[in-house]
Amino acid sequence: MPFTRRPPQGPAGGRHGLFRPPRRRRCDPVDQGQGEDRTRRSDLHRDLDELLASLNRTLRGWANYFRHGVSKAVFSTVDDHAWHRIVRWIFHKHSRLSWRELRRRFCRPGRWKLIYDGVEFTGAPSVKVIRYRYRGSNIPTPWTPRPAVASTGD
Repeated sequence: MPFTRRPPQGPAGGRHGLFRPPRRRRCDPVDQGQGEDRTRRSDLHRDLDELLASLNRTLRGWANYFRHGVSKAVFSTVDDHAWHRIVRWIFHKHSRLSWRELRRRFCRPGRWKLIYDGVEFTGAPSVKVIRYRYRGSNIPTPWTPRPAVASTGD
């Protein structure tokens, strides 16, 4: 199972239901697998925009799978880990770079959002968490009146 089931948090008699964050071992392929494979020092020949686009696709796909659970905190944790891996990769590629220079060259003005050649690192939190979709009258109930069946008079 990809989700961990846990009882609701809060006061007794509070909210009812089960909250399902992604399991820790399901976060590992993104945390320590594909993201770290792409930010190794042996991949310093790649351009930053290629790296950002590749990680955005991977993290968006992973987050789309888990977006129906209680996942926003996990998305932020994975995104934070990926951001630090990318920054470490940039520092290895440009060895004499300072934090001020990194922010000037690779971040949005006034923010720590990584962007290079028009490709912005959006990460997993860019995926909206959808838990309870309103389905209106699409769910039939036993009390829903059924349309009368037209009888054929022979």
